[in-house]
Amino acid sequence: MKKLTLIIPKFFLAAIFMMAASAVSAQTTKDEFLGKWVNSKQFTLDVLDKMPESGMDYKTDPGAMSFKEQIHHIGNAIVGISQGFLKGGDPGFTIDLATASKADLADYVAKCYDYGTSTMKALSDADGAETIEVFGNSVTRRQVMALLMDHSTHHRGSAIAYLRAQGVEPPEFVGF
Repeated sequence: MKKLTLIIPKFFLAAIFMMAASAVSAQTTKDEFLGKWVNSKQFTLDVLDKMPESGMDYKTDPGAMSFKEQIHHIGNAIVGISQGFLKGGDPGFTIDLATASKADLADYVAKCYDYGTSTMKALSDADGAETIEVFGNSVTRRQVMALLMDHSTHHRGSAIAYLRAQGVEPPEFVGF
């Protein structure tokens, strides 16, 4: 019994240590995040490239965004959220979606991702750790960066569904 009372605390201490080590190793560095961000940019451009011109205005539902609006929304959100919450300045570019060609939209989205990249790179570690108010939530700027990735993935996923609905095979996913 005495041995058991000595082993149990050691077991719990080891379990706590393992959980803490797991939590530390589960974090992503800014460089790792930005590497994935570059992949997100290319994957988004690949999805856009796959849609024929005839499908750019396709909607799955009258109340939904069109394919080109989904892609445009990804870029707009990157710029707007980077400006509002990641200390980004004026990006120096815009687009008129109503008159934009597919090539214009691709150029715009690429610039939006590049703008997001430069804005994120400019954040110091202290800036990234700073807690700010975002859409009624108290979060760090690092969490805002993750939000941008999740948002881009969400709308790109919708765009992929639009491709499939149009009989177009989407590009292969690239994880890393």
